[in-house]
Amino acid sequence: MDLRNSRRRVAVIGTGIANPEVYEMAYEVGRLLAERRAIVYCGGLGGVMEAAAKGAFEAGGLTVGILPGNKAEEANPYIQIPVVTDMGHARNVILVRSVEGVIAVAGGYGTLSEIALALKMWKPVVGLRTWPGIEGVTYVETPEEAVERLFRILEP
Repeated sequence: MDLRNSRRRVAVIGTGIANPEVYEMAYEVGRLLAERRAIVYCGGLGGVMEAAAKGAFEAGGLTVGILPGNKAEEANPYIQIPVVTDMGHARNVILVRSVEGVIAVAGGYGTLSEIALALKMWKPVVGLRTWPGIEGVTYVETPEEAVERLFRILEP
C-alpha cells in the first residue's frame, strides 16, 4: 500500500476569533475528519483553527499547523506538527497547496483568500457559514454534511 495516499489531507479554514457556535462547528468538523483518518491542516492559530485542531486531536487524529510567524511556539496547543513559514498571509498558499480539499467555517478576508486560492488550484471547497455566493463552493448546513460532502467529492 502507498502510505502517501492512505489518509486524506484536509484543510479547515476560518476566522481567527470564533464565537462559541462557530468554535463548536469547527471542533465538530475536526473531530469528524479525524474519525475518518484524515490529517487536519489549518493555519495553526486560534478560533476555527484551534477548534478544528482540538476536535481532531481529541479524536486521536493528526494535526498540522502552517504558521504565519517564525516560532513553532505560536501554534495552538493542539497542533502536533507545526510548520514555521515566517511568511505572514502568504502561508495561505502553502496551506492550500498541501491539501486535497478545504472546509471553510465562517471567516474573514484571510479565509476568503484561501477559498480563492483553493478554487484557483482546482481543489474542492465546502463552505459552512462562510462567504456566500462564491461560484465553485459547495455550501452545507452542518459539520456532518461538510465532511460527508468533501469525502464524496474526493472519491476517485
